[in-house]
Amino acid sequence: MNAPHEAPSGAGHGRLLLLPTALADVAATPLDQVLPAACLRAAAALDHWIVENPKTARAFLGAVHAICPLRVALQQHHIAPLPKHRALDPAQARALLQPALLGTDIGVLSEAGAPCVADPGSLVVAQAHQLGLQVLPLVGPSSLLLALMASGLDGQCFAFHGYLPTDDTARRQRLLALERESAQRRQTQLFIETPYRNSALLRALAQTLQPRTRVCVACDLTAPQGWVRTRSAAQWREHLDSLPARAPAVFALLAD
Repeated sequence: MNAPHEAPSGAGHGRLLLLPTALADVAATPLDQVLPAACLRAAAALDHWIVENPKTARAFLGAVHAICPLRVALQQHHIAPLPKHRALDPAQARALLQPALLGTDIGVLSEAGAPCVADPGSLVVAQAHQLGLQVLPLVGPSSLLLALMASGLDGQCFAFHGYLPTDDTARRQRLLALERESAQRRQTQLFIETPYRNSALLRALAQTLQPRTRVCVACDLTAPQGWVRTRSAAQWREHLDSLPARAPAVFALLAD
């Protein structure tokens, strides 16, 4: 395999490297405890980035440098943010990928975890394929897979639904629909919420679902204080105060 900063042999193009990041604050958990050495070396070798949040990306690269010195000083890195709150058209994606078309590898970073999985970036990857660029995913934490692994729920058949409605009535209807689908397909349903709404979602799960439906909460994964707990909806009604107000969490349900 070529070094991360070299173009693939004979292609004349750079590659698009999808680099996982820490799920928890990089100041709280050393990166070498959650990312493989190969991922850290790849990040240290790059100097062109497409990122969800430039400030977070710089903090990540600073943490990488403490373990594996950056090939190029952080101040010299080219960090391009993904457009927020709107679709990315092919022209924009091509502009972001221009360095790779000229032979330079580019890294993609999301806010936390694996890029393009419950995170933006897939439109850039799709355009990279259209342009004939090599796309290389690297190994690292995915909050969805870690939650599913530790949940005790069905890992053979599952679906991820992103964010649920915030309106109480619409959220209740959506939860009931997911519960029915879970029972019919024997399918684990996964979803996430903005951290400050986590308690409201847990309360809705406990109060809406059938008492025996199992609910998993995976909170602050990979952080020292992180935890994963699976209980019935009825049991969660007794523990609604156990969810931290600002910790990221993944939720899952499986109907019996």
